Amino acid sequence: MNPPVALTIAGSDSGGGAGIQADLKTFAALRVYGTSAITALTAQNTIGVRGVHATPTDFVVAQIDAVLDDLPVGAVKTGMLATAATVEAVAALAAAGRLPHLVVDPVMVSSSGDRLLEPSAEVAYRSLLFPHATVVTPNLREAEVLLGTPIRNRDDQHAAARALGDLGAAAAVVKGGHPAGEATGEAVDVVWDGKEAYELHGPWIDTPNNHGTGCSFAAATAAHLAQGDDLRTALEGAKAFVSRAVAGGAHWRLGTGHGPLDHFGWADA
Repeated sequence: MNPPVALTIAGSDSGGGAGIQADLKTFAALRVYGTSAITALTAQNTIGVRGVHATPTDFVVAQIDAVLDDLPVGAVKTGMLATAATVEAVAALAAAGRLPHLVVDPVMVSSSGDRLLEPSAEVAYRSLLFPHATVVTPNLREAEVLLGTPIRNRDDQHAAARALGDLGAAAAVVKGGHPAGEATGEAVDVVWDGKEAYELHGPWIDTPNNHGTGCSFAAATAAHLAQGDDLRTALEGAKAFVSRAVAGGAHWRLGTGHGPLDHFGWADA
């Protein structure tokens, strides 16, 4: 009767909206026992990031080892990894088969526009970590950084998802919102699963409260994989979860910038 277990390897958000905090909320909301390895401390709020203090790589690995040595982790999600050394260390663990059902959210830029990853780590993501991922889940801006090409419309989004898959990941999701110049009333993510492309559709919700949407989507995907869902079911479940969470928190006024999501459905209570 034990719950499934998931592990998040990510940075801490002092404002509580993204990172480890969003991941653990998402796991709990989806009835998955959450464990964590903290890669960095950030001083941030809804307005932006004021500072980042990276965890030494050997201590990141020590946290991961402590969890894996004792708990039956069914899926792993990575978020902000902060340094090339940490990306390389996590990739080595994945290559050794220790990180099951790996969901890689290549956190590079916050919703407020702050860069959260040193440039040298971008190469390590592409060459070392992606080949061991069950799925990678960049947003439009991160996909542009990873591929070095602009994404202006849905066709570009499809091409980007396939190009990311060509880097070695078993599947890739390019999270959409609205590509520049394209307003459809929907938030559309494009998936390439190694064989075919398909789209995940949800309502476009006009709200500034979108801090942590990417973290929550990747964590929800990992939670569903830990529960035994196949990838498409996991991605569809994650899309539905984030849509509900954004809608629930759309009218909150927590902070003066990009506010958090309603992970626990408080708006419906």
